Amino acid sequence: MTDDLPNPALLPAGLADLLPPEAEREAALVEAVLGVFARHGYERVKPPLLEFEDSLLAGSGAAVADQTFRIMDPVSQRMMGLRADTTPQVARIAATRLANTPRPLRLSYAGQVLRVRGSQLAPERQLPQAGIEIIGPDSPEADAEVAVLGVEALARAGIADPSLDIQLPTMAPTLLDAAGVDGALRHRLARALDRKDAAEVRAAAEEAGPPANFLTTLLDAAGPADGALAALAAAALPPAARAIADNAAAVIAAIRARAPKLRITLDPVEFRGFRYHTGVAFTIYGPQGELARGGRYVNGEEPATGLSLYPEAIMRAAPKAEPLPRLFLPAGTDAALAARLREQGWITLAALSAEDTPARLRCTHLLRDGEPTLFTEKA
Repeated sequence: MTDDLPNPALLPAGLADLLPPEAEREAALVEAVLGVFARHGYERVKPPLLEFEDSLLAGSGAAVADQTFRIMDPVSQRMMGLRADTTPQVARIAATRLANTPRPLRLSYAGQVLRVRGSQLAPERQLPQAGIEIIGPDSPEADAEVAVLGVEALARAGIADPSLDIQLPTMAPTLLDAAGVDGALRHRLARALDRKDAAEVRAAAEEAGPPANFLTTLLDAAGPADGALAALAAAALPPAARAIADNAAAVIAAIRARAPKLRITLDPVEFRGFRYHTGVAFTIYGPQGELARGGRYVNGEEPATGLSLYPEAIMRAAPKAEPLPRLFLPAGTDAALAARLREQGWITLAALSAEDTPARLRCTHLLRDGEPTLFTEKA
């Protein structure tokens, strides 16, 4: 009958155990990037894993409503949600518990998020997340600080040459609004932009007329920041779109002042995944894909900008560190000596029985005559 029982190691799709040494590696990586944030004055907050649905999904949280698990709280009989993104929770803390704290307010966070579904490229549904938010200032300098700090944190994790892609998620809607485009044609243009279908964008933009026809030029301009900025400067954009373009130029100038060697690209009409962003958005890429994402948004009535890093993606991209040496301590080893060895950086494993051996405990060294000695099977 026991053969009919499910395998106790079987987990739901998108969920997985993280085993040694990867669990320790992830924890060390998260603490490393949080250390970078702390040295720049970002104070850590720790929101709960779940909270009432009406507060969790308010404001920017509405953008992840379809990815949020919901459960009934047996105490209050109210619906609760398991967070799919930590940013809305940090925004809530800033607007309520820290409402009277002087601005700019710099906050950092780390924790797990749970999503209803993964994607084909990223099937995981439980993910570690770490990030920062700066609340209060509405300036290119604040956007630049967050973007460059993400690059610095990645460097601390061992990724030394990332690239930064700037997006303007409000540009396409602004141009469509100025052209009075709505209904089926607006949906057609949005879908073509989403798919980067240049021929369809061109055909639909010509049908929509000016200023929607600038979408074709801006789609073609996506690439290195200097070329995209030149295309924006040359276009006869309507006032609202011109303000977006000028702000992008100011943000890029502020980033270059802080990180002159950073590779920057600009996509003026990209808007996928940035439903709550109100200004520039940015994505940081490494050798194996996307490592972090952020941008400007409104926290209640306050301007804010932030960045979320994806530790599981960073782990795939970062070089693996050499495993720390493990030192076998024979039974009866002096406790004071063992403590001194740990202070020197050794991981110590004490024998608890005669069956415990250096090989069994996967040790690289053993204590011999009071000194760590490299362990081999012949030792």
